[in-house]
Amino acid sequence: MDKAISYERYQRQLQLKNFGEAGQQQLLQAAVLVIGAGGLGCPVLQYLAAAGVGRIGIIDDDIVSLSNLHRQVLYSTDDIGLPKTKQAVKVLSRLNPEINIIGYNDRLTIANALTLMEEFDIIADCTDNFATRYLINDACVLLNKPLVYGAVSRFEGQVAIFNCKTVEKPEAVNYRDLYPTPPKEGEVLNCEEAGVLGVLPGIIGAMQANETIKLLTGMGRLLINRLLTYDALNNNVYELELTARKETRLLIPADRNVFMTTDYEWLCGTDYKQIEIDHAFFDQLLQTGAIDVVDVREPDEAPVIDEFSSCRIPLGQLATNLQQIKSGTVVTICQTGKRSLQAAKQLAAVFGSSKKIYSLRGGILQWKLTHSKQMS
Repeated sequence: MDKAISYERYQRQLQLKNFGEAGQQQLLQAAVLVIGAGGLGCPVLQYLAAAGVGRIGIIDDDIVSLSNLHRQVLYSTDDIGLPKTKQAVKVLSRLNPEINIIGYNDRLTIANALTLMEEFDIIADCTDNFATRYLINDACVLLNKPLVYGAVSRFEGQVAIFNCKTVEKPEAVNYRDLYPTPPKEGEVLNCEEAGVLGVLPGIIGAMQANETIKLLTGMGRLLINRLLTYDALNNNVYELELTARKETRLLIPADRNVFMTTDYEWLCGTDYKQIEIDHAFFDQLLQTGAIDVVDVREPDEAPVIDEFSSCRIPLGQLATNLQQIKSGTVVTICQTGKRSLQAAKQLAAVFGSSKKIYSLRGGILQWKLTHSKQMS
């Protein structure tokens, strides 16, 4: 049964051409999950609640701190030390008591993501770390959920709609088509490290809310397969057309079971000691004969490997040649160990715990040098 429309509350929206009662009813029947109740989450939540989205979920395990208040406008000084989710639900319920607002004072993880996200029509990513962004993206692809993405840093913000098909754009782009693998530690700073202009999350968050409302009501030109970048210093706006790529789709866990074994914190960190192996351990694995050695160098790179069996799959072609990797233990190698570490990271994202993935520290050059000294 349709929910009753409060005509006085939504009067200004109801007057809009191509919106009217039908658009308002679509909002009231919708369910949106907002992940993150910080700088981006606050304006997204406020505008979705005010617009009359019928069911809004909020998941965040953080508490309010003084440094939040210059941009996280749902909270006040009196809220410092209190859970953001609890305070957000309280404020939004006062803003619009006619809708259902559900708070989850928890961190989004592989353990709860799929179950929680299944209950909502649209997912809004308002997070500030790469581990959660990749987790959200991969879960949305597995669940076939539209993802409204936003991100900010310093004076610049981005907005896009991922994993959404249209008649004009039948191939859905996802976050990995934009950023196939996570950046290295320190390569992209978060707001805590780089800083952010206080009004910028408000601008980008409002854009996310706008795209969500348009998506729910079918109005306007959406940012599907497009990335909008806004520069707050110069008021410059750029748009980039995005294309779905088969090789990046293969980086997403193949199914729920693989997703549940994927360590996103590890994938987005720099502690690779547990997968980098030395020459002695590599030699032990070679003696077992039950491994796949994947050489991720380009075809014309020397030296040639004739001491053991390996298959040559250049790093850029790895995602489209996964069928060549059949053993339960895999060792990636390259010239010096840098590309092989990147390859191991990609394979770990695809195979999860179903395979043991290693990278040879120092690469084939150091391995040959060590063995030539042992022979002399």
